[in-house]
Amino acid sequence: MGMLEMGSDVQIVSVFAAGPRGGNPAPIVIDAVGMSDTQMQQIARALGYESGFVLPPPPASDCDFEFRYWVPNHEMPMCGHVTVGAIWLLDRLGRLPGDELAIWTKSGRVDARVRERTAEGAAVEVSQPAGTIETLGDVDAADILEVLGIGMDDLAPQPIQNASTSRVKTLVPLKSIDTLNGLSPDFARIEDLCSRIGSTGLYPYAVLDKDAQIVEARQFPKSSGYPEDAATGIAASALAFGLLANGMVEASERPIAVRQGRAMQRPSEIAVRFRFDEECAVGCWLGGTVQLAEQ
Repeated sequence: MGMLEMGSDVQIVSVFAAGPRGGNPAPIVIDAVGMSDTQMQQIARALGYESGFVLPPPPASDCDFEFRYWVPNHEMPMCGHVTVGAIWLLDRLGRLPGDELAIWTKSGRVDARVRERTAEGAAVEVSQPAGTIETLGDVDAADILEVLGIGMDDLAPQPIQNASTSRVKTLVPLKSIDTLNGLSPDFARIEDLCSRIGSTGLYPYAVLDKDAQIVEARQFPKSSGYPEDAATGIAASALAFGLLANGMVEASERPIAVRQGRAMQRPSEIAVRFRFDEECAVGCWLGGTVQLAEQ
């Protein structure tokens, strides 16, 4: 294991890893005070991954930190895997003020917590609000299938949905894991398609084990500067609410395991647990394994 050190003290962690070279690499700058937007974006471009920058919280925000997030092409308002990874790294370096945290982001306040500490470091979970779900029409569905290079016969019985906790992901239910991992999208058309349907990425998925609540998915982002994500916490949270709306998972706090990255040889797994207020799901927690990235 190693750390990449650059001029701005970038440290790379791998988040949601579920096997060798698994997870989504997340470059983190734990002290980004004084960095310009251009400098932040340059780090994301140089490394090719969504990158996180830790800052003091804004006055009167009642938060512990501010996090900012950049992909090679632009700034993002929130990123689940980077948030989990940054908190894990801050804990490893002795920089957390406690186990219950509030993070300020451009999408608003995010709650976070350390559930336990193990030999592998802190077990971190971050919050997402309740999901919103919209079923897409036949014309949009046909365009999505064409871009993904599949047909109606490849779809599971559930609807294609736009789902969102922090930003909209398009959930595409497939009958089989083989179809999912065999997808070869027309990447040149994804940005225009996502713009037209009001989405920030296509998130095809297939149920691996309904009883155990294990689902496999792939994320093809709209315009991040790379074609596919190995693990996407925001999309996994949106998927959990889509599955709940479709009656595919329990309305309980039992974890939903969202596996991702296998087609990229970067096996990942995101755990999503609903947060309930009486019988209503008011949000969810997402978490998973973090480790120092292999260099």
